[in-house]
Amino acid sequence: MNQLSPPLSNKNSYTFSIIIIGSLFFIFGFVTWLNATLIPYLKIACELKTDTEAYLVASAFYISYFFMALPSSWVLKKTGFKSGMSLGLFVMAIGSLIFIPAALSRTYSLFLFGLFVQGTGLSVLQTASNPYVTILGPIESAAKRISIMGIANKVAGIISPAILGVIVLKDIDSLVEKLGGMDLAAKAQELDALSERVIFPYVCMAVVLVILSVIIKYISLPEVNEEKIVESSDQRESIFKYTYLWIGVLALFLYVGVEVIAVDSLIPYGTFLGFEFQEAKFFASFTLGGMVVGYVLGILLIPDYISQENALKWSAVLGVLFSVIAIFTTGYLSVISIALLGFANAIMWPAIWPLAIEGLGKYTKTGAALLIMAIAGGAILPIAYGALADIPEIASQKAYVILIPCYLFILYFATKGHLVGKIKHSK
Repeated sequence: MNQLSPPLSNKNSYTFSIIIIGSLFFIFGFVTWLNATLIPYLKIACELKTDTEAYLVASAFYISYFFMALPSSWVLKKTGFKSGMSLGLFVMAIGSLIFIPAALSRTYSLFLFGLFVQGTGLSVLQTASNPYVTILGPIESAAKRISIMGIANKVAGIISPAILGVIVLKDIDSLVEKLGGMDLAAKAQELDALSERVIFPYVCMAVVLVILSVIIKYISLPEVNEEKIVESSDQRESIFKYTYLWIGVLALFLYVGVEVIAVDSLIPYGTFLGFEFQEAKFFASFTLGGMVVGYVLGILLIPDYISQENALKWSAVLGVLFSVIAIFTTGYLSVISIALLGFANAIMWPAIWPLAIEGLGKYTKTGAALLIMAIAGGAILPIAYGALADIPEIASQKAYVILIPCYLFILYFATKGHLVGKIKHSK
């Protein structure tokens, strides 16, 4: 049976929990997708020479999920969901404050450390919130609930890079042009001023995160005992026996990688195609807007009109199609094709997560931690994309070929991989 456990059987409690978790997903999105603006901004402010070096922004942020997901699971077992969420928000605030000395000293490694700390806090929040949403109701409609969370996440993602872009990339085209004719002392002074632009927004973010941490700590948010939710789950002697989970972990790793590339590479890709920063700085929001449309369709169609499996399958097919169009076209059509990957990617997290975590029973928190570790795909694949883009014969456009095998594996998971070793139970 896939029913709610008693603590969340009350409708008002259920609705309140959805609202609170939705607010947290908004925070995830706001902080996460700032990276799309930080990559071109820090490349200029810190005088980075290559795309590979610039994409360390994404790597520092997402690699924290790999290292911290299992410790996060341990923390949640000790503290419970609510206290763990509060702790995660506080850690994120610390990461935001690290941007102050990083900006004042214009030290790239310190910026990266701040991003790693932010990612550490987010790993705790994600490890708690994603299974929480999954098990709030029947597993068959989990993708619909996660889609609601995704809308909150991506609406924040549309807003955040635009806001940060207005602040830190203001008049950036004229500044870059001026820098070329300055002596070293004048150039350093201009770059110091540019670096300091990031302080105010990150201090504001830290204040908001601390306030939210306190609120989450003291509000009434019911705990869920996920070990009792799937009464007929086959309890195996080891989590390694759940083959479909491990295939799902790899699928999620690849999905996060292609999602981050589609968002974080689009501003630099726009400038590569000849667009000015003043125009290109909004391109990442196009991708996230496409994701919002995809999430809305997921809410309307899953599971009544299309299953989670079929939605994931067709999303992967679209991912391949849009990647090919982006590689073989130019100008706005190529940019829009990458942005449309947001639409193709939208339903992937909501569909992969429940398909991979279904039936784990007492292993749910550990399975969730493994899936959170897979977010490290956002650390590895963008670096691989950047390395390809740095090769003159390939450059930024042809480097998008890296997306195609990723979408093909996700297609495999949607069609066959999620069934490997899974025992179906009657509902």
